[in-house]
Amino acid sequence: MSTEPTANGRCAETQPLAVLLLGPTGSGKTALSLNLGERFGGEIVSCDSVAVYRGMDLGTAKPTAEERARLPHHLIDVAPPNQPFTAGEYSRRARAALKEIAARGRLPIVTGGTGLYLRALTEGLFAEPARQDDLRRRLRRSHARHGAAWLHRLLGRLDPASAARIHANDTPKLIRAIEICLATREPLSQMLSKASAKDPLTGFRLLRIGLNPPRQALYDRLNRRAAAMFAAGLIEETRGLLARYGPVTTLDSLGYRQALAVIAGTLREEDAIVAAQQGHRNYAKRQLTWFRREPDVHWIADFGDELQTQSAAAALVQAALVPGFTG
Repeated sequence: MSTEPTANGRCAETQPLAVLLLGPTGSGKTALSLNLGERFGGEIVSCDSVAVYRGMDLGTAKPTAEERARLPHHLIDVAPPNQPFTAGEYSRRARAALKEIAARGRLPIVTGGTGLYLRALTEGLFAEPARQDDLRRRLRRSHARHGAAWLHRLLGRLDPASAARIHANDTPKLIRAIEICLATREPLSQMLSKASAKDPLTGFRLLRIGLNPPRQALYDRLNRRAAAMFAAGLIEETRGLLARYGPVTTLDSLGYRQALAVIAGTLREEDAIVAAQQGHRNYAKRQLTWFRREPDVHWIADFGDELQTQSAAAALVQAALVPGFTG
């Protein structure tokens, strides 16, 4: 049994456990987090870069009101869509939530699919340069003038590694990456790789559980979910957000981007659904690629709402709660 002191002076076996549920969109992380939370006295910490925004409900597949009533949830609906919410801000708030949950004797369960947010929570981030609002405005004007692929080509020249990681349609991330490259005269990818500039999470033992369901079954589920979002009123929700906040960059996220095209008259609704379905499938691929780089993940090759998955995950949590587990 390990009794070696950790960086904060506490023995690993006395540190509280935090469970990290990761996997692609549509893999059933919400169902599994609720199941584990109810079994082990847990609270949910969302790890989703769009679910932090109020009013963006249908396109984010947030837990429903009924699901959120079953257990306390954190980091959902904490900012308006016109207020920037960075990975660094997420890390600060999520770490505070973990400490508060553990102090109550509850089990923190982090669940969501935003890999950068998860890494910010567990590893910390470099000290980001301040926002360059004038530069951002110039980049947005050039983006509007030259077309959707222009930002991605520019980032490819400045930082090929970041361009390979960031999707060509992810305008907010492209702008931020270019902004950092130009402000610091250093590629973002190099800055992210500097471990000495990071601030890793301490004081917790981390149990990572990953969901990797059969690929075709996942794609079928994502196709149905994207269609259901539109049927439930995604276009109307987007129209309301646009009227209240204007064309904010948060509306460039999956689902909302296609709904905006319908509102603008550049896509028919049936074509927008197909585009959203393809976008969600592509996003799931990128998530799996990202999460495979996470250390010490206990992968389960099924959906989180399957009984066998929930039993296997519960066994992992139960074993991790035994003194001596160190991740």
